[in-house]
Amino acid sequence: MTRPESRVPPIFPSDGSPPTDVVSSKLAQTLSHDGTPPIVVSSPLGKAKPPKPPAPGDPAKPVAERSDHAALSEQAIATAPPWLLSAAFHMSLLILLGLLLLPARPDPRISLEASTYAEQLGDQLDFESPLPGEQRDDAEAPVVTPDRLPEVADPFAAPRPTEVFPDGRMAVGSIDAPQIGMALLGRDEGMKPSLLGKYGGNDTTEAAVQAGLRWLARNQQRDGSWSLTGPYGDGATIQNQSAATAMALLAFLGNGHTHRRNTEYTQNVQRGLNWMLGKQDDDGCFFHDGGWNHRFYTHAQCTIVLCELLAMSPSDESLREPARRAVQYLLDSQSDEGGWKYRPRYMSDVSVTGWVVMALQSARMAGIEISSENLLRVEKYLDDVGIEEGSRYPYERGHQATPAMTAEALLCRQYLGWTRNDKRLLRGADWLVMPENLIDYRANHNVYYWYYAAQVMHHLEGEHWQRWNRVMRQEVPAHQVKQGKESGSWDPSPQSLHDTSGGRLYVTCLSIYMLEVYYRHMPLYSKIDVR
Repeated sequence: MTRPESRVPPIFPSDGSPPTDVVSSKLAQTLSHDGTPPIVVSSPLGKAKPPKPPAPGDPAKPVAERSDHAALSEQAIATAPPWLLSAAFHMSLLILLGLLLLPARPDPRISLEASTYAEQLGDQLDFESPLPGEQRDDAEAPVVTPDRLPEVADPFAAPRPTEVFPDGRMAVGSIDAPQIGMALLGRDEGMKPSLLGKYGGNDTTEAAVQAGLRWLARNQQRDGSWSLTGPYGDGATIQNQSAATAMALLAFLGNGHTHRRNTEYTQNVQRGLNWMLGKQDDDGCFFHDGGWNHRFYTHAQCTIVLCELLAMSPSDESLREPARRAVQYLLDSQSDEGGWKYRPRYMSDVSVTGWVVMALQSARMAGIEISSENLLRVEKYLDDVGIEEGSRYPYERGHQATPAMTAEALLCRQYLGWTRNDKRLLRGADWLVMPENLIDYRANHNVYYWYYAAQVMHHLEGEHWQRWNRVMRQEVPAHQVKQGKESGSWDPSPQSLHDTSGGRLYVTCLSIYMLEVYYRHMPLYSKIDVR
């Protein structure tokens, strides 16, 4: 990876020659401005010499006939004392060098440089030092407070927050929320290496992402879709092509690939998108197959795909109407409690609600207006189910809080307006980064939880992110399959109910999302000028 070229101006001329040892006549003209008669003394470069008489036939006029200023200047140069000419020479040289060494006007844009990290724990950047041009939003904002929230009943798909237009325009939305900024800008090819360096990714994490994308591309079906059940090993127990296709597409989008950008996966994204659009009903719904509890997991994922593609490809207006209908289906299906569950307008749980909130944020990113009333109802629901003043959350009201549901609910809280220094957010994050809740493939295999926690910590930055990332960036790549037919994928754990129901594609997609977190969305609380 090459560093940007230095903008410090060269000290020597472009032809390589050193500065000349000559005093210009114009500079010397100022030495005898007051009209005093010339004094004949020695020259700084030798003994004084009287002025040469004009040669015969010289057309030049006598000194007396020239202007007083020119005559006095020439005589001053010829007759000036050596110390005076020496002082003038050295002064002009100092001025010249000073101009050459004067710093270039500072570039108001922040320069992000990528770094390569060692594969040892603790080799992290200093995240407490903000970037030039970076502002942090630590102001406390009034938000409704309370007690409880839900978990992953059958989390079928790929989570992900969303944000704003790639050109930096704010998304449409009437509720006060954190600065969602230029979130998708990090997916651009020129930005990814820099963000990897700043936030602690490295060659190993990115190589794992690329290997995962290659596995997904190999397993795309001829009609453009993906399958949860195969043709790979350890597939899901139940088929759901819409969910599988949305999850795979989200992995490609997170790495910056769309149906419009000319990359190695452009055709994979285009074929998957074509298949998915063909499955949308007139009312906007994408759910057709899968378990009875898959409806809103599936539909939320497909909605996120459409909205992210629209935001990343704003010139493709053909996506706007399908995306608008998909979003409207979600809004029309919100329950009286304020969240979503398995059927339209029927109860609520934190697991399904979290997916839908991410879809609504992706809609705002794409310029689709979301009423503040809908988002305030989500806040009220989260207030109602939260435990310990809203710092921990269960799957449903009355259940025990879990790390997975707490991470998912806290991510929703971040997008709905909680500030970085909110005590409830920090207390919940403190719990999630305790040693027993960090990534551990042997003791507690839970990729669903790990993915949501990675996003929460990435937005928080600082010590919470460092503690999480030290483990994540080593453990997740280390457990990727390295050889054979399934190389690039991750094995589902037989001890995890969600792994066995979702299968290899589900586990692989969530793992890819985790390792894309460095650049997938810009942190919510840091305002960085990346123009």
